[in-house]
Amino acid sequence: MSAFVNGDAVRLADFSRICAQRTNASDYPLCLEVQGSVPIYQAHTLRNSDRLVVMNELHYLFRDGPGVMVVRQAYEDLEVVDRHSQVFDAIFAHEAAQGVAADHFAKAGSNGRIWNALQKAALQSPESFAEYYANPLLGLIAEAWLGPGFQVTAQVNVVHPGGQAQQPHRDYHLGFQTNDVVERFPLPLHALSQHLTLQGAIAHSDMPLETGPTQLLPFSQQYALGYLAWRRTEFIDYFQQHAVQLPLNKGDLLFFNPALFHAAGTNRTADRQRMANLLQISSAFGKPMEAIDRDRMMLAVYPVLLANPNLDAHAVVACTADGYSFPTNLDTDPPLRGLAPQTGQQLMLQALDERWPCSDFAAAVVQLRAKRQA
Repeated sequence: MSAFVNGDAVRLADFSRICAQRTNASDYPLCLEVQGSVPIYQAHTLRNSDRLVVMNELHYLFRDGPGVMVVRQAYEDLEVVDRHSQVFDAIFAHEAAQGVAADHFAKAGSNGRIWNALQKAALQSPESFAEYYANPLLGLIAEAWLGPGFQVTAQVNVVHPGGQAQQPHRDYHLGFQTNDVVERFPLPLHALSQHLTLQGAIAHSDMPLETGPTQLLPFSQQYALGYLAWRRTEFIDYFQQHAVQLPLNKGDLLFFNPALFHAAGTNRTADRQRMANLLQISSAFGKPMEAIDRDRMMLAVYPVLLANPNLDAHAVVACTADGYSFPTNLDTDPPLRGLAPQTGQQLMLQALDERWPCSDFAAAVVQLRAKRQA
């Protein structure tokens, strides 16, 4: 196949042949069961298994398998989730008072949306942020697909009763581009796009099927021309006939390859809303979709971690600070050892390990920002 293709190369028959695959549970020995070709894991199994074994299995699942997984009971203490839901409620109330309203792939009013929920939550309640993102499963799954230094962003989505289903789609990067732009990228970069991001969701409410949890098309991420296909009527029809939905419970996790065809479902209830914290996690090598002031987050979260040494600081810092040395200004931020200057994550963990006073850490963050600026 040519390195550069256009929509004329798209074939539904090729797509349907790929999506006709079925998941064999024996390929995923750590999973509890398979439902609708989606492997279902128990959180305690992932926590208590060899880390490399887990990451190898999950990487294979996202790349060569169905491309989607569920983790049951990822948050054993549901009060942690409820407290963070209260943080989101406060942000919703503040933004409503400011006249902020932004839906996503949905008719206005059918969704509630918080953009940049990661930073907003860290500044609104660093205490809740720290206990919530101290869950090591988030980093374990992200690193299995993206490697270290990943960049977490988050958007909260609430689908109200009667909220309609999304159009099936692929996600960021190329999933957010028009077909004429996608055609300008050679096919190897179509494949690369899915390796730069991982999509996730933390269930903040129980999500029985009637509330419209995400519709998923297992194996669809394997179709090389999918970024040129997902808007086409015949592919939308195929999706609607073959997509699967899985009920989720509060505290469960859903993660999937961003090239997987997916869409939020219709909330058919009269009185139940569906809330999820949507995680869009970027590789250290990719540009995240949202601009985040990680320095402000570091300054907000550091005192909480300093005062609570029992929290998993590595897990929280991975979701808070920048884990990659570049881009930087090598005139003012030269490498101290090796070829890479110190990252924000390294600085924050050093400060916590050595128990720097908050004022010393704040001064170091200012210095780090100044060194990295052009």
